[in-house]
Amino acid sequence: MDRIPKDPVMLLSFVNLKLRDYYDSLEKLCEDLDVSEAEILERLRSIEYHYDRERNQFV
Repeated sequence: MDRIPKDPVMLLSFVNLKLRDYYDSLEKLCEDLDVSEAEILERLRSIEYHYDRERNQFV
């Protein structure tokens, strides 16, 4: 998880940018960056965001 921001708000911005510009799913982003999907989901849940598959972003 050293490749992504630790702060949840910065992580939200980072992940949504990557999803918008480079990846068509959270799974592909996590696989490519070698990060835990569960960890991202947990961190962003802590600031009340969840992954919307249809929009391919955290809302």
